[in-house]
Amino acid sequence: MFEALLNFFRDLASDHPTWNFIFLHDASQWNKVVSGLWVTIKLSVACVFLSVIIGIFGSAMQGAESAILRALVAGYIQFFRNTPPFVQLLFFYFALAPFTPSYSPDGWLEVPYISNVGWAIISLSMFAGAFNVEIFRAGVEAVPTSTQEAASALGYTRLQIYRYIVLPLALRVSLPALNNNLVNLVKTTTQAFVIAVPELLYQSITIWNDHPSAQNPMMVVLFVSYLALVGVLVLGMNRWERGMRIPGYGG
Repeated sequence: MFEALLNFFRDLASDHPTWNFIFLHDASQWNKVVSGLWVTIKLSVACVFLSVIIGIFGSAMQGAESAILRALVAGYIQFFRNTPPFVQLLFFYFALAPFTPSYSPDGWLEVPYISNVGWAIISLSMFAGAFNVEIFRAGVEAVPTSTQEAASALGYTRLQIYRYIVLPLALRVSLPALNNNLVNLVKTTTQAFVIAVPELLYQSITIWNDHPSAQNPMMVVLFVSYLALVGVLVLGMNRWERGMRIPGYGG
């Protein structure tokens, strides 16, 4: 049956030259698709995790007593929200990377400690993190002041109030907006191809550069793959949101 399916796609490529599913019957092309999808998944997971951490700590620092710390967070937010992520990727990789440490495994070749994948994770995480800071800030502001005053009266420190009371309640309020931002982040990972990160879009381009007749099938693969990735993320976030819902907080 599998061989019959492969023959079907071979015949399809012969009869319709623009629909060459070459990756289904060429092992090297199939490996490119699999490796590209795997890099996309790892890139997405890393960026989602780091951007959420940045959002949590950034929103906490927005309420810091130090005016300098608050100004640094505000500057960070304005920089990353007001510039395109595509330009940020180029800036991090081509402007900042040359000033970072490197090592020489053979005494001749200089290899940077932070690879292009590392810079993509840093850049995209900080881009999405800037939006997450504002999302969590809105959630923090939704927590009644009286709740925080009651915790303070019970002897909680400022850090304990934020960790045990404000953050859990703010997270519930923030989840719908956070869901949307993380979905956009996963889709934005396609821009990492500009610094040669071998994710799915990059590998797709290499395939249809070698085999122009495979462009349409690779477009289908891209659409289906991102529909699946985003679908899994949305289902997971919706389940998390339902599990954490408290009447009066987050809908």
